[in-house]
Amino acid sequence: MPEARVILKNPSGLHARPAAIFVQAANGFTADIILQRDGKEANGKSILAVMGLGAKCGTELVIRAEGEDADQALVTLVELVQAGLGEAS
Repeated sequence: MPEARVILKNPSGLHARPAAIFVQAANGFTADIILQRDGKEANGKSILAVMGLGAKCGTELVIRAEGEDADQALVTLVELVQAGLGEAS
């Protein structure tokens, strides 16, 4: 399963709005998406699961994808997180 590591830059962490942007993008792919923080895993296509990670600014996130479009999903999701998930960082 390909994976990528990225640091969350959002000052307020992964709260509802950026989590929704992540989940919406993840749902655009057929690949299964797993988001991990400090060994805790969440379904990257579930906003409640993503928010449940409690990721704060500066947290290292591991994004894993498995499926037909996994590589493109990883590229897109990493770029989104690096860009601040729709928020100024």
